[in-house]
Amino acid sequence: MSSEDSQYRLGVIYVGLSALAWSLSGLFMRAISTDLPTIIFLRGLVSGTATLLFFFYLERGRAWPILKAIRWPTILATLFSAGSMISGLGSIYYTSVADAMVIYATVPFVTAGIAFLVIGEKASRSTLIASSVAFAGVAIMLTDAGGGGSMLGKGLAGIMTLTVAALAVIMRQHRDVPMLPAMAFSAYLCSAVTFFFASPGTATGQDMTLIFLFGIMQNALGLILYTFGARRIPAADASLIIALEVPLTPLWVWMFMAEIPPQATLIGGPIVLAALFGHIFVEFRRSRGPLPAASQQSL
Repeated sequence: MSSEDSQYRLGVIYVGLSALAWSLSGLFMRAISTDLPTIIFLRGLVSGTATLLFFFYLERGRAWPILKAIRWPTILATLFSAGSMISGLGSIYYTSVADAMVIYATVPFVTAGIAFLVIGEKASRSTLIASSVAFAGVAIMLTDAGGGGSMLGKGLAGIMTLTVAALAVIMRQHRDVPMLPAMAFSAYLCSAVTFFFASPGTATGQDMTLIFLFGIMQNALGLILYTFGARRIPAADASLIIALEVPLTPLWVWMFMAEIPPQATLIGGPIVLAALFGHIFVEFRRSRGPLPAASQQSL
């Protein structure tokens, strides 16, 4: 196995696990009883602190020099990541999980377009085929997605799609730049944006426990895994794998919270999963040759 093959497989595993972690968002949002600004504020504090502590543990003596050397790629990643988190939680809060995820499922196409325009990275044929099959599954899901949910929630899902795509491209383009600080700062930025609207005193003890788990298990872990995975694989591939959230997020809510998804989601979801896992299987078998020096990094 070539060095690039090994890095690609690591990237797929990391990004896949991050999608699994992020797919828990709907479950937490339905289980927590307090208001949206309070959830975002408290989760940001927990997630930002956990991610920053991991960064200092990982880098040790290099941590402060890295922070002092922060430039515009890290700042852009911070803004896009914060935007995706706020809009993502807002979309789930204001519309059904299935509605939000159907819109978000277009992210592989959006990412492929942005990656081509900004960094000239062309998606592989297998990625485009898998994206098209996944979109067919999404189209089936969409047939039942218009019956409920607010336009605000759907608009926020669109913003989430754009910001996630932009984040994937930034992290791929600047894969030699440590991005964990951006992930930590983006969580803190979410807290800063919602500071004046949050009411932590309204959160019950159960809410606080769930928000703590939300920040650690779903957000911080997802951000860390995605940071180390996205720089190893093409941006379009990263966003395609992240689309695993589309069928998984409503699945968990259905299983544990009895929020029954539309029948079309139950048909289209497996199509999306088949496209994604088929793509992963094909790409795992493909040899890539020598790995560019910029991407020879390990966790």
